[in-house]
Amino acid sequence: MKTSLKLIVFFTATSLAVSSFAQQKATSPAPARKANAGQVAVPDNSKAAKSGAKSSAADMEKMMQQMTELSKLNENHKLLSSLDGDWDYTVKMWMDGNTSGTPQESKGIATRKTIMDGRYVTMDVNGTMQMPGADGKPADVPFHGMGLEGYDNVKKKFVASWIDSMGTGIEFSEGKYDPATKTFTYSMEMEPMPGMKTKVRELIKIVDDTHMMLEWYETHGGKEKKTMEIAYTKK
Repeated sequence: MKTSLKLIVFFTATSLAVSSFAQQKATSPAPARKANAGQVAVPDNSKAAKSGAKSSAADMEKMMQQMTELSKLNENHKLLSSLDGDWDYTVKMWMDGNTSGTPQESKGIATRKTIMDGRYVTMDVNGTMQMPGADGKPADVPFHGMGLEGYDNVKKKFVASWIDSMGTGIEFSEGKYDPATKTFTYSMEMEPMPGMKTKVRELIKIVDDTHMMLEWYETHGGKEKKTMEIAYTKK
């Protein structure tokens, strides 16, 4: 996809440059004819037009070089790929944000896999989620989620999206990584119900090679509360 985009940009810009050059030639006065002695010669702009065309080509070449550099992988992409594999997870949720209370718990498996030659990482999640049953009591229901993560060289940020079987929206988030604490910090705004926009802060800490911890904080009424945490253990 990136290669196709580069070609489209290149050919489009080249066409514009050629079109501009053609217009310059069409509107430029023709070279003066030296038929009569003493006649004032009209300037020949053909050299200036050619100079302008060369500048456009140079600009295009510079832009293509920049795009090539921005498409290269770096340590941030390798960091995400280092988390590939199958992970057992346990979720704890506090719907009211009171972490001193008893949480709802559920379990599952998350599979992380690098795609696009190292540019992105997918996460496929399968497990159960406690939801109120027909009798009003909590019951385990199947849960399926999918995430996509990457590092955007243009934004210089980690970027992620998420979908799951509990909704129809797509969540988008951006974040950064602190190597000192081995922690990703993502931020987003979600809207689970019409008009109910909620700011979210998500922390993902790499504890060691086989353990990760996710903490999820939501802001309600101007106050941030922890409503979920997920403990991951690599198989």
